[in-house]
Amino acid sequence: MRLQKARFLPLTDEEMTPKQKEVLEPFFGRGQVFNIFRTLSRIPEAYKGFMAWGGYVLSRKNDLPVREREMVILRTGYNWKAAYEWAQHERIGKQAGMTDAEMQQIKNGPSDPAWTPTESAMLQAVDELTSDSFITDETWAKLSELTDKQKMDLVFTTGQYTQVCMMLNSFGVQLDDDLTLDPDLVK
Repeated sequence: MRLQKARFLPLTDEEMTPKQKEVLEPFFGRGQVFNIFRTLSRIPEAYKGFMAWGGYVLSRKNDLPVREREMVILRTGYNWKAAYEWAQHERIGKQAGMTDAEMQQIKNGPSDPAWTPTESAMLQAVDELTSDSFITDETWAKLSELTDKQKMDLVFTTGQYTQVCMMLNSFGVQLDDDLTLDPDLVK
């Protein structure tokens, strides 16, 4: 974790304005309202826009298969040292069938020999986007098995989760009680 203490505490139910409660209403009654949402809902208008775009990235409209989408999200989170993002999406990745070994491979990066050539190229693309905001021609050519839309969705997903990581790290969003801090992401 970059910060051991939140710069903006997650809003409690009692602290929320009617507008903040309204934007979080879909989560009430469905279990836990995560710290990220309780924090971002401080600005309801921004939260709505953020959720609309994030909703696309996490939906079936995104043409990356769920497993590969989670690989992209996890590598983005790992590259930005976003412990909260990693912890949330490690759980989602495992629900999508990813293994502990694959989690370690994501940390190892695109050169891990267990990846297929396309998986390696996808992770290389994430590394390039999170270091230089650009996918090189060499890596682009290695993404040839992806459709044009999948290539665009890879960039959209990396960009969305880069923004998420910036917010989580800078706002100091702390892990929800049911998440575990990955020792590789301790500052």
